[in-house]
Amino acid sequence: MEHATDTAGFPPCPAPFNMAEYVLTSGGAAADKTALMIVSKTGVDRWDYGRLRSAVRGTATGLLQLGLVPGDRVLMRLGNTPDFPLAYLGALAAGLVPVPTAAALTEAEVAKMLPLLQPAAVLRDPDVASAATSLEVSLESLRRMRDLPPADWHRGDPNRLGYIIYTSGTSGKPSAVMHAHRAIWARRMMFDGWYGLRAQDRVLHAGAFNWTYTLGTGLMDPWTCGATALIPEAGTDPAGIWQQLHDHKASIFAAAPGVYRQMLKHQAALELPHLRHGLSAGEKMADAVRGHWNASTGTAIYEAFGMSECSTFISGCPDHPATPGALGRPQPGRRVCLMGAEGPAQTGQPGTIAIHNSDPGLMLGYLDAPDQTAARYRGEWFLTGDQAQMDADGQITYLGRNDDMMNAGGFRVSPLEVEAALAGAPGITGIGVAEVTVKDGVSVIAAFYTAPAPLDDQALDAYAKDKLARYKQPRLFQHVPELPMGANGKMLRRALRADYEGKNNA
Repeated sequence: MEHATDTAGFPPCPAPFNMAEYVLTSGGAAADKTALMIVSKTGVDRWDYGRLRSAVRGTATGLLQLGLVPGDRVLMRLGNTPDFPLAYLGALAAGLVPVPTAAALTEAEVAKMLPLLQPAAVLRDPDVASAATSLEVSLESLRRMRDLPPADWHRGDPNRLGYIIYTSGTSGKPSAVMHAHRAIWARRMMFDGWYGLRAQDRVLHAGAFNWTYTLGTGLMDPWTCGATALIPEAGTDPAGIWQQLHDHKASIFAAAPGVYRQMLKHQAALELPHLRHGLSAGEKMADAVRGHWNASTGTAIYEAFGMSECSTFISGCPDHPATPGALGRPQPGRRVCLMGAEGPAQTGQPGTIAIHNSDPGLMLGYLDAPDQTAARYRGEWFLTGDQAQMDADGQITYLGRNDDMMNAGGFRVSPLEVEAALAGAPGITGIGVAEVTVKDGVSVIAAFYTAPAPLDDQALDAYAKDKLARYKQPRLFQHVPELPMGANGKMLRRALRADYEGKNNA
């Protein structure tokens, strides 16, 4: 079944176009309007739109003065500070191609990216791990650039390469996803289709600056609309977020499901008279958490489904809430279908969620991997690899992934990558990794291993810390007599998960 909303109501991206210019000017916000507030217990660091635009364009000037030229790739190894979005937009303003990456990546993980990525510069916070290279631009240098004269916006074809983000694929090797400048234009479909976003909103996102969910939903989209973005300082605990929502009159709150769960666990809700609703993405939210939030605050949570290759494109929203148990509907302007073995699935029948290749938010492809890119398509449809079913009203109910991908706090993680990193741990003779449910609404990455005898969990945990980013590290280790294998010799990770949950969640 295909669900096509009114695509005629969503015009093509204007040309010539620059993503950073669009983000910082399209909302028409006055120079003295507050664009960003970094909130903490001790105060607020405010950035108005005038200061933000000046810093971004000055950064663009500084990057070009280094000898970088439009089209050059710039790897970002920056922390959870405003330096991250300023450098990201500064690179885009100059026509460079920023590559934002998670600060949690290890030196070894960054080193594996360099041969394919071939960056012309690495923007580096000294507190963030990075591979040794002569291409580093220091954090101090970046900050000095903000005061330079403004660069002209580098305008061009909206379909040209804008930025690259990394996602784990089923091969176990992180894939570099290429997005065009027009990807930001496509996000307008989320304004009514998910957020209910308006220029007068104050959007508080509980994620880190250097998470793509925060970068898009918490910063780029509010600025595009001329709204105010609020970000808690690094290390803010869940109880502190309650207070910030209240004190700073947030009208929209965005977070991953785990943050909602922790907030509700740590403290009863305050009166939040300015909050209209919450937003959730990154992983499926448990109904119990949604119900608890509604009872505590009197507001709804609107959930969205998406992926690195196309951001979010299915969601509930204030005008069209999701029916109970469903994700919601394709956002206005999207063409989505559920693809079965013989073509689009019938109403009520399961199929793979697919999005039409005309969607302006869809990736350009995987970097230097045309075969991998082609493998994700069936004709004009991009296949997500996630299973769902659609009713006659276009409401989509998520059924799970049709591969073994795991979800760690909103990050998609390949079990093959984790297994490869842990296979060399002393004493391990075999390793299988799966996402398991440890209690209602809570799942973790678990490593199942064979060895002559059970190994020390702390030693295994220490080994994982040296090899993997924190969000990829297993939270539990299980010694098993053998790993389940299919007739073709492939590991049955779902059997690992089912066996564990059958024994521990009965």
